[in-house]
Order: sequence, then C-alpha cells, then structure tokens
Amino acid sequence: MPHAIITGANRGIGLEFCRALSGRGYAVTALCRHSNEALNKLPVNVHEGYDVVDGDAIDAFASTVAPDSVDLLINNAGILHSVSLADLDLESVRRQFEVNALGPLRVTESLLPALKSGAKIALITSRMGSIADNESGGSYGYRMSKAALNAAGVSLAKDLHSRDISVAILHPGYVRTDMTGQSGMINAQDSVTGLLERIDQLNLENSGSFWHTNGEVLPW
Repeated sequence: MPHAIITGANRGIGLEFCRALSGRGYAVTALCRHSNEALNKLPVNVHEGYDVVDGDAIDAFASTVAPDSVDLLINNAGILHSVSLADLDLESVRRQFEVNALGPLRVTESLLPALKSGAKIALITSRMGSIADNESGGSYGYRMSKAALNAAGVSLAKDLHSRDISVAILHPGYVRTDMTGQSGMINAQDSVTGLLERIDQLNLENSGSFWHTNGEVLPW
C-alpha cells in the first residue's frame, strides 16, 4: 500500500487530498495543527499539533516515520494575509514566509530519509508567486513567499534528481476554501482531481515544472 503524507490536512485542499488518496488505496498520514470532525471521519492517520514553523514538532514527527516508507509528500499547509503598500505589515510578510516558503522546505528536509527512491513531492503554491503573471500588484507577503517556494521547488528538483525523487510545483486554481473566503472559481474536489493528474504525470524529466491544476505550464 503506497503511503502519502499531507500537511495542512484538516480543511480545503488538504482535506480533499486526504479523501481522494485514501479512496485510491493510499495509507494517508494527515498532519495538521487541529483536527476536526470532517478529517476524523476519513480512514487516515491524523497527527495533530503539527505546525510547519515548529521545528521541534517537525523533527518529532519525522523521527516516527520509517526510512524508505513514503511514496508521496504533499506540502499543502499555507496562509494568505493581504498586505498592501499602503498598509505594509512586515510582520505579516515574515509570517507568510515562515509558513509558505520555509515551512515546506523544513518539512521536506526532515522527511528525506523517509522518502523512497522514486517518491514524489508536491508543493502547493500559487500563480501569485509568478513574477511574469503579476498584473495587479499588492499581496506582498503572499506573492513573495510563494515566489520563494517556487524557487525552492526548482532547487529541490535538481538536488533530489540523483535519488530518483521528483518535485511538482502546483497551482491549485482559485479554489473556494476558507482561505479565499469561499470566493473562488472552482471547488476543492475539482482542484484536487487536476492536481492528482499532474502528480500522476510527474517524472524526473519534468520535475521542477510549475503547473496549473488544469495542466497549463505557468510562467515564472
């Protein structure tokens, strides 16, 4: 039975990943700060108290995972706070960097011994991290942190190539979740269906690519 680990698993896209992958026959480990009824109803192994900015929690969990036992790591946890030039909250920018960029990198590094040869890593990012695609400005913390995550994903793809581990950098679309105030254009189920198609297509040759859930290759 393949094993998947998912961060930010208690709601939205993370919860839907848990539902979809458990339905595919994966043993799913769901990591979150706080669980809920929806997550607890799924046939997954829930670990609460897991914050991607908490190094001790990250290391404590990683120590419980057997070497060479993980087929898929989905770094999904993230936050979105609006930061404009007129209201430049640098503490909010720092917090978004910690969660959105440094968090996935720390999680990935901690779980490297657990990743099998041939494993896949998915980084759930955003097209708002694209410099070429920025037509509206603003959103400083979110845009900057996701651009940093994209850069980390390319480096991970290169560094892990020799271990036969591939990396997908994935934009889920504008999804109706709590993060977006339910104002998105697609639901989490449709988003995850596309994201899993991208993960299925991931290999060493296209590792490090920046994909929309619909399969479009996005500009950096």
